[in-house]
Amino acid sequence: MNEKFNEEKAHKIIKEKAQKIKEEDIKNVIEKEEEIKNKIKGPLTKYLEDIRLFFSLLKDFISGEYKEVPWFTIAAITASLLYILNPFDVIPDFIPIIGQLDDAIVVSVCLMLIEEDLEAYKNWKLSKKLTKGG
Repeated sequence: MNEKFNEEKAHKIIKEKAQKIKEEDIKNVIEKEEEIKNKIKGPLTKYLEDIRLFFSLLKDFISGEYKEVPWFTIAAITASLLYILNPFDVIPDFIPIIGQLDDAIVVSVCLMLIEEDLEAYKNWKLSKKLTKGG
């Protein structure tokens, strides 16, 4: 790979892939949750909690429990998780550590793009938990 993978390229990848996301892609990502979580190594481990939150949001969205979120946020999360799942992305995952670096950059950029919506979701989850008493 001659070109350097950076945030600008990750941003472009997310935006392009997010435009093509359909509901079946979200369901596919949810079904592959364990497979995706098993790919979290090296630089990606720093985003484990965020990725868990991504899955929680997608599940609540698909179930209809949480709909107060823009489609772009759902599509960007789905695109990012599909990117992690793809072993032959910009930097192939079989290359130790470096292979997960582009995945980590994609997740990082996704987090920046959807920060406010993710915060709103966390607050919703917390208020729901508090009203249930636990």
